[in-house]
Amino acid sequence: MSPRAGQAGHPARTLAFVESPVQLLNVLEWAHLHGLHDPGPSGPAEPGVLSGPGGAGPDTASGPAPALPTQPGPAHIGPAHADPAPAVPAQGRRLPAGAVSGGAELTVVVLSPTDPMTRGQLRRMADLARDEGYRVRWEEARGGTTAPFHTIGGLAGSLRRADRIVMGDPFSRYVQLLLTITRARDLVVVDDGTATMEFVAQLARGERLVRWHRKGGRPGARDLLFAPVSSSARRRLTPSDSRRVEVFSSMPVTEVPDGVTVTANDFAWTRARFGPPRITQSADLVGTSLVETGVVDGDRYLEAVRNLAKAHGATRYFAHRRESAEKLHRLAVETGLEIVRPDLPLELIARRGPIGRTILSFPSTVVHTLPLALAGTGVRVAVCDIDPTWLTDTASPRAQGFLSGVTGTARDVHRLAAVSPA
Repeated sequence: MSPRAGQAGHPARTLAFVESPVQLLNVLEWAHLHGLHDPGPSGPAEPGVLSGPGGAGPDTASGPAPALPTQPGPAHIGPAHADPAPAVPAQGRRLPAGAVSGGAELTVVVLSPTDPMTRGQLRRMADLARDEGYRVRWEEARGGTTAPFHTIGGLAGSLRRADRIVMGDPFSRYVQLLLTITRARDLVVVDDGTATMEFVAQLARGERLVRWHRKGGRPGARDLLFAPVSSSARRRLTPSDSRRVEVFSSMPVTEVPDGVTVTANDFAWTRARFGPPRITQSADLVGTSLVETGVVDGDRYLEAVRNLAKAHGATRYFAHRRESAEKLHRLAVETGLEIVRPDLPLELIARRGPIGRTILSFPSTVVHTLPLALAGTGVRVAVCDIDPTWLTDTASPRAQGFLSGVTGTARDVHRLAAVSPA
């Protein structure tokens, strides 16, 4: 899809909506591929906007920013660091290859969540986006009962003027609601992890948009109330003569809906911007939030981590941003692993290093993304299957099949059998 999709006489105006650090990372990858850039000064800055490299705004940390360490932030147990987080130091403006004056414009809108760990990573990613020359608008979208009304009201004008909408989570009710306002002819879905695989498959089959770990359950009252908006969003995400839809993904996409353009994400921006990393001789283990989402039993998960670490000599455990402090504390005490809470998405952490020669993971997004981000480094990514006996009684009937599909479709990874009790 050409970045010059705007009307004649003005550059294509692109709004990207993100709610997680991974989504923002993949917006940067997509913008790098398409050669987008910052629109530059255009009058007074909007509220909540970080206007460009070095630009001040309500989300810019005061005082000089500390140097960004060459390895992940300090390992610790318990609540995440206080929010707001210190900013990533400015690197100087870096226009993506192919960006030209008068080309497509990009403004990133962060629909901020409430989770402190996610907010901290998002602030650091927002600083990286600003350093790349893009505008960042931070919205406290969940900061109280009136916050959604203020956010949507403040974005309505920009939504109507936008030529292209980029979104990281088409399942998000917030994003689905915003889609009812826009008149954009181009819609782009960038990776939000393994959920992208399910989104494309549901769109191809004409099904309602439901996250994979909730599929199979009965819709709740809020689902029924929101159903008309969700149906409208699905229609808008279906290509037509007047609307183009692109999926930008590093995930395997097997069921491609008619008219949808699928563009491969090979993490070219990440590889150009960071690394190569220093590689250690030990193994690192990547955590998952499958316990927090109710898919995997907590005791079985702890046992699996202990056995996996022992079998492969893992010393560090990179926590998922949604893992609870209580679970991580228990993991540290009972396994002896060093718990690391990364300050950026793992693809960037691994690319910066130091990183283990072997990275162990359960079925998750990283078994698809890390081999791409670490291409040519010699790091081996190994994935351990989820044993059916680990699943909770309340797990979706589709959980085992979906997780097996995540593992089975991963490229350039070593597949491990599910670990057994010692």
